[in-house]
Amino acid sequence: MQNIRINQIKDFCDNIVKINGWVYNSRRSGKIGFLTLRDGFGLLQCIVVKNEVSEEIFENFKKLTQESSISVIGKVVKNDRANGGYEILLESFNIHHLSKDYPITPKEHGTEFLMSNRHLWLRSKRQHAILKIRHQIIKSIRDYFDMNDFTLVDTPIFTPSAAEGTSTLFKTEYFGKDAFLAQTGQLYGEASAMSFGRHYNFGPCFRAEKSKTRRHLTEFWMVEPEIAYCEIEEDMQWAENLLIYIINQVLDNRLDELNILERDIDVLRKVKGPFPRVSYTECIDQLQKDGFNIQWGDDFGSPEETHIANQYDCPVIVHRFPSDIKAFYMKRDPENEKVVLGMDILAPEGYGEIVGGSERETDIEILIERIKEEKLNQSDYDWFLDLRKYGSVPHSGFGMGLERVVAWICGLSHIRETIPFARTMTRLNP
Repeated sequence: MQNIRINQIKDFCDNIVKINGWVYNSRRSGKIGFLTLRDGFGLLQCIVVKNEVSEEIFENFKKLTQESSISVIGKVVKNDRANGGYEILLESFNIHHLSKDYPITPKEHGTEFLMSNRHLWLRSKRQHAILKIRHQIIKSIRDYFDMNDFTLVDTPIFTPSAAEGTSTLFKTEYFGKDAFLAQTGQLYGEASAMSFGRHYNFGPCFRAEKSKTRRHLTEFWMVEPEIAYCEIEEDMQWAENLLIYIINQVLDNRLDELNILERDIDVLRKVKGPFPRVSYTECIDQLQKDGFNIQWGDDFGSPEETHIANQYDCPVIVHRFPSDIKAFYMKRDPENEKVVLGMDILAPEGYGEIVGGSERETDIEILIERIKEEKLNQSDYDWFLDLRKYGSVPHSGFGMGLERVVAWICGLSHIRETIPFARTMTRLNP
């Protein structure tokens, strides 16, 4: 008898096996009991027949409650109607712990209740599927950069300065000094790119935006590649290729989970290159034509992003934004000083910006001027300016928000389901 996982079941047909797990649900119909077992790797139907087991076993079966922890022993048999095509004819089981009054029942529960019980909600079929897809996306990101000779260099969580302004930073005391939780690792990524040529960092970021929209978290994960000897057009191509690779890997490896979520697979299959590329100015013209009250120089909000993206059936790259609404380190377009060589990738179906990037400014004097304009403390950026003194080269990079990509690929209505324990303006627990 072997101790196996549910996802190995097809390899043990007609064998006696042992599986450790939890009761997902159970019911009886006369002298037959039906048990759905979960073990973190899948769901499996177990059948217990009163006349084929001891009276004690059948009576103990009646005691089983939702989320009780048990080990089952039985014979694996093929059943095309069962989940996964196999089931276990149960011979015996051992109860490790009887769960009592499990709060999440098959009935409908409100969002606040479920979020307050997030530590338990993760066990549900839907949430399990979302986080398995999240895992696949993370693996795909790492695989993509690793196989393209990028070097992972971790960037600090505590920083002395802002990369994109101070209004959205979490401030903390740091041994008598002010420090901030990192909103991006991008500035440090530039240093790594000058060392390794191709860099990426991948970790948590923090933004104190007072936003309660379905697109925002205060703590989220972001992957940020930075590439030496790379201009804006190549930067766009790296981002496009990354998204296509992720989509293909999810479709190849997580189709069952997408089906659990009832995701429209055809929408994802349409994600192929090349992505449409439109300028910010072209977008403004289109928005004005379609009745939006927006002027050149205004930033896009969610309605504008959604409208632009809805013109296409795959992600769209918007480029050359006004310099006044973008970060100080973005390089201005030599052909038009009013715009930067920056780009955003907007996901279809109303999911908004999932990638933001740019070619970086290499001229130290221009950078100093921009730092002064933003009223930032120049001494905090002396090390960053050094990168322009010693071997400066054209370089570019972008940031991709993991949770927004998960929300889009899974077809979720709110970003709070994309991360194990969401942090928003109103939630710090659990």
